Amino acid sequence: MSESSTTQRPPVPDWSAITPGELVTYREAENRVRASGAARVITGEPDPGALIEWRDLALPGRDLPVRVYRPVSGNDVLPLVLHVHGGGFVGTAAQCDWVNSHVAARLPAVVVSVEHRLLDADTPLSAAVDDGWDALREVLRDAEEWGVDPARTAVFGESCGALISAMAAIRARDAGLRLLAQVLVNPAVDATGTMLDHASVTAYGDSPTLTVGQLELFRRLAVPPGTDARAVSPLYAGRLGGLAPALVVLPTHDPVADHGRRYADRLRAAGTSARLTEYPGAGHAFLSMPGVAPQAEAARAEILEFLRTSFATGEIR
Repeated sequence: MSESSTTQRPPVPDWSAITPGELVTYREAENRVRASGAARVITGEPDPGALIEWRDLALPGRDLPVRVYRPVSGNDVLPLVLHVHGGGFVGTAAQCDWVNSHVAARLPAVVVSVEHRLLDADTPLSAAVDDGWDALREVLRDAEEWGVDPARTAVFGESCGALISAMAAIRARDAGLRLLAQVLVNPAVDATGTMLDHASVTAYGDSPTLTVGQLELFRRLAVPPGTDARAVSPLYAGRLGGLAPALVVLPTHDPVADHGRRYADRLRAAGTSARLTEYPGAGHAFLSMPGVAPQAEAARAEILEFLRTSFATGEIR
């Protein structure tokens, strides 16, 4: 059977009426497409200067898959970039091979991309947030085995993955773990009842890559009734001072663009360095679609330079 016959994109479901079983079936089919070689016309070809492999992190009560990117040449101890893909209830680390392989090869660094638990009727957002934080701690705990320098560590996330990364940065500060940078790309950082109460949602709520219907499903799955949505919403974190310097990358034609703008404002107000860069005309998830989003090249270059500068200025503690 050919790859194309097994990787055809499933029909877009009715997000308002999708059942738990339908969601699982849909995301399995969609993730096969995103991870396929055929999808690389959209998601981009990996940098040949990086080796890519799947590994499992043995965590208490579960094994967590991670996708690891390393430079082909050299055996030096390298910076660590912990990456978290976007999607929320759908998505896979493999969809981010283009940017992560480039960062690994050109920085150079070890990039560990977390295949976090995806939202569904039995899996709230807090599980994915825990996966990001637990992966960071586990890799740093075995830094020598991973070949990474704990003093040169950054987090990097896209969309829901940016929320997970932002939460990891907050937890790292509280635990006394020093990060040198956080990169937040089209971050969706509000899972509360105000998630949709932003002008960008009104303006771009029917965009090709993210719709109000998907955001409403995300919110329903993310926070079960009776739990505190603010606990998994960096936008409403009680204290945002003392965090790693942030680069916030925003596509302008994105329903959650105002999430990122407001979060950058809050970081600055708290005394945390936050650089906000907007990419005119780009849509949500543009960094994972370099084949159709020309702005992705410039964003990738900016992210690489921000990380390079962060590691160079912060490597002597």
